[in-house]
Amino acid sequence: MASHFSGALQLTDLDDYITPSQECIKPVKVERRPGKVGKIRIEDDGSYFQVSEIGEEKKLEKAKITLNDCLACSGCITSAETVLITQQSQDELYKVLEQNKIAMQNGNTEERKLVVVSIAPQCRASLAVKYNLTLQQTARKLTAFLKNLGVDHVFDTNFSRNFSLLESCREFVSRYRERENNKTALPMLASACPGWICYAEKTHGSYVLPYISTTKSPQQIMGSLVKEYFGKLKGQRPDQVYHVTVMPCFDKKLEASRSDFYSDVFSTRDVDCVITSGEVEKMLEKEGINLADVSEMSLDTILSNVFGEELVGHDGGGSGGYLEHIIKYAAKELFDLELQNIEYNVLRNKDFQEVVIEKDGQVLLKMALAYGFRNIQNIVQKIKRKKCQYHFVEIMACPSGCTNGGGQIRNDPDETANERLTRVNELYKSEKTISPFDHADVKRIYDEWLNGTDSEKSNSLLHTQYHEVEKMTNALNIKW
Repeated sequence: MASHFSGALQLTDLDDYITPSQECIKPVKVERRPGKVGKIRIEDDGSYFQVSEIGEEKKLEKAKITLNDCLACSGCITSAETVLITQQSQDELYKVLEQNKIAMQNGNTEERKLVVVSIAPQCRASLAVKYNLTLQQTARKLTAFLKNLGVDHVFDTNFSRNFSLLESCREFVSRYRERENNKTALPMLASACPGWICYAEKTHGSYVLPYISTTKSPQQIMGSLVKEYFGKLKGQRPDQVYHVTVMPCFDKKLEASRSDFYSDVFSTRDVDCVITSGEVEKMLEKEGINLADVSEMSLDTILSNVFGEELVGHDGGGSGGYLEHIIKYAAKELFDLELQNIEYNVLRNKDFQEVVIEKDGQVLLKMALAYGFRNIQNIVQKIKRKKCQYHFVEIMACPSGCTNGGGQIRNDPDETANERLTRVNELYKSEKTISPFDHADVKRIYDEWLNGTDSEKSNSLLHTQYHEVEKMTNALNIKW
């Protein structure tokens, strides 16, 4: 995989495309100068040549799309948007590790950065299926592989998801109680998917943004935990910690690059670099290593969801279980109902499911899962027409959710994509679970670091905001 922007954004597995791809393509870079340009010739290999009026030929370089170009663009957003960002690749991680080695060899220990890698559970499942391992084996072998490269600590984003789930539960109950006085309090829309957030900011702006949960995603909460909490434990400033996340989705690279998650005081981001499951596979190939052959190493437990000696997950599906936790919490807090098993009703397709809680013939809570942009657009249109009957919607851009993210490892030739996804989901769901409300370390961090569950510091570090992006172009009006 390239470590820089390609001439066009690479798109994979698209079955729900929004607008023509020309909107996000800069095919060639033409140096403007006075006078006429003759013509451009395209070779069979895709290269471009500028031909002047007198027949002189000049090969044209592909234009690099900068991060600002992408964030400012109001064009297409897709379920598997592959954006290659120069500062977001495994090459950058290798560069920092090499700089650390040089600093230590030269005796410049103060220049060495503390390198932390946080791994999403969906990525562990993808890698486990690829190398025929259990989830626990994968976690320990990945820890060993990364530490042998020079990484200092390897954490688990299930830990930060505890905070994201708890904050989402509390935010929903607060919004539900405010619904009579605040017309945009409900439906509350999930905020953990950056592809969906990007789409909402660029396409629907003020119509939809007020409904989106302000709770940060697990990736960005982990960023705060690593840079602010863990950094202080280690006596390091945020800019002395280099934080990498391993994610199932390329859009997480964009999320990490948002200005909202940048510290002007320390000139550093909460997450410095995002790599995908596929990029970890490339790292293993570069090192000539099969993950199955790596010796296991003990897990770092301080910011990992460890119960006993095993990593544990959360109830719900492969996208974090937001609906599952919110509906159970809300039923108890608002109606004193203890819900055990949640019944999901599949509606128009498997990526649109509904949960309804009734009592004495009255609907108390109505929530939905909406994955993929076809279903997202349906929800958005209902909100615009003031006809959305749901109290909460768990929205994810990728069809089938996060375990099917665009950054996951592709299927082998001897199996289909659906067969690979089924194996990943089965393994992901096999992990033991724990309720975030019962996590002793989470409670301790709320008390010691965040000054409680509803403090100013907690709201500042666990919540964010969204911004409407002004439309710059219209793909249907582009003329070539």
